[in-house]
Amino acid sequence: MNAYVEKVINEVKAKNSFEPEFLQAVSEVLTSLEPVIAKHPEFEEHKILERMVEPDRIVSFRVTWRDDKGQVQVNRGYRAQFNSSIGPYKGGLRFHPSVNQSIIKFLGFEQCFKNSLTGLPIGGGKGGSDFDPKGKSDREVMAFCQSFMTELYKYIGKDEDVPAGDIGVGGREIGYLYGQYKRITGLYEGVLTGKGLTYGGSLARTEATGYGLLYLVEEMLKCNGHDIKGKTVAVSGSGNVAIYAIQKAQQLGAKAVTCSDSTGWVYDPEGIDVALLKEVKEVKRARLTEYAAARPSAEYHEKKNGEHGVWNYKVDVALPCATQNELDLDDAKALVANGVTAVAEGANMPTTLDATEYLQKNGVLFVPGKASNAGGVATSALEMSQNSERLSWTFEEVDAKLKNIMVNIFHNLDNAAKEYGMEGNYVAGANIAGFLKVAEAMMAQGWV
Repeated sequence: MNAYVEKVINEVKAKNSFEPEFLQAVSEVLTSLEPVIAKHPEFEEHKILERMVEPDRIVSFRVTWRDDKGQVQVNRGYRAQFNSSIGPYKGGLRFHPSVNQSIIKFLGFEQCFKNSLTGLPIGGGKGGSDFDPKGKSDREVMAFCQSFMTELYKYIGKDEDVPAGDIGVGGREIGYLYGQYKRITGLYEGVLTGKGLTYGGSLARTEATGYGLLYLVEEMLKCNGHDIKGKTVAVSGSGNVAIYAIQKAQQLGAKAVTCSDSTGWVYDPEGIDVALLKEVKEVKRARLTEYAAARPSAEYHEKKNGEHGVWNYKVDVALPCATQNELDLDDAKALVANGVTAVAEGANMPTTLDATEYLQKNGVLFVPGKASNAGGVATSALEMSQNSERLSWTFEEVDAKLKNIMVNIFHNLDNAAKEYGMEGNYVAGANIAGFLKVAEAMMAQGWV
């Protein structure tokens, strides 16, 4: 290993020993940057890696709210503003019981490279809380969001930090957060993205991450001599990313046969019924058991040990769209044994490091989430542009821009991998392409 890279990784481990997700992300990225560091000794002189792994700032705060029983509840909120060298901080808010500082830092670190890859002027950040919106009434969610924003508003702004949604933060939550920001500041500005269409949101934002994932997969397959049409696809998750990935896969002529949630998974050999899945998940907010009950061709399997059984079927393309580290080495072996051609991450870091390496060693086309799921944040940046212009673009305009961005992302990472002697290694290509733009901006702006 390059001595400088090894030194920085060891320093990060010493300083952040209780943050496994952050350590995993840093190790994966920095290891792949070795040929870049060897070619650019000036990065070591200016301590670019040390500066890049240390966020500009992290804010941690108490969120106090009252539930429907009149009882006071306390949660913890976070915002990690990682790097603003190429634009204002940009990254989602995640509301989930698993949220802690390690997860927020890993997501913020990855976001820097993802946002760089889009080619748009947005820096990297991430935030959230250990609050769980599941099972909460609308009033409880509103009470929490208003309390959360009462602290967060001090650190964000349209030209400073523009949060968006993530797991547990959809249109409802964004609406409550935006209303509270506007009430406190008196400003009607594009401080959040993922807004409703009646108050500054963008068409195609809901579909963007899932659609963008498929646009990149389509281009990757085409450049490697494959056609997405006729391919069978396994998808994990049943949230926003998974639903619209399934929808776009089917529009492109592929057949998605799986989806999952926290309690189990569905295998539907006739292809997932998107309209039914939307009804179950977006309208009823119910479990996949209801999908299986209404769909005779579907098999429902309950999770017994947290496993993602979706990876055990014979498919051509696998799209993990649920959560981090969901696709492990055993899953990767099952996919390879069943002849998978391509794996692209719809979630953030859903594939473990050993699974990623196994897939790559066995000739599977693999694209990391910082590239393949960048469609969401890219369209958020397009929403920011529309807010600044006081204009709204059509669905077709936004979708065309999204497709162009995703195609360009693939070619940028493909070219970066080739330039540094790692053709076909799209993980390294994505890290290198994303890193270089941020590093060059940091160099230009001095020791800040």
